[in-house]
Amino acid sequence: MTDVHAICAGFPGATRSYPFGEGTAVYKVGGKVFALTQDIPTSINLKAEPVDVTGLVDTYDAVERGYHMNKKRWVTVQLDGSLPAGLVAELIEDSYDLIVDKLPARDRP
Repeated sequence: MTDVHAICAGFPGATRSYPFGEGTAVYKVGGKVFALTQDIPTSINLKAEPVDVTGLVDTYDAVERGYHMNKKRWVTVQLDGSLPAGLVAELIEDSYDLIVDKLPARDRP
């Protein structure tokens, strides 16, 4: 299984906090959220381009529109092992990159 915590924490400038209480880890860069997951992850919420959200949801049963998030810009990825190898890591990196690209140059890691 993909270690989503190690991937999220491994990006430059990434921080983890628990603003929603014990058990729900929120990963941010430059003060902006790029991932949310449980301490023992069964799913992860990630930011994505709207066209990618639609494509991912239509292609994979393990991907749905973001739970408790903007349904046009976030996906919830089930970590059940059904996705192709490396796809979860790629989606996490894409989410991180989307946030970093929108940060002012002075705030980028």
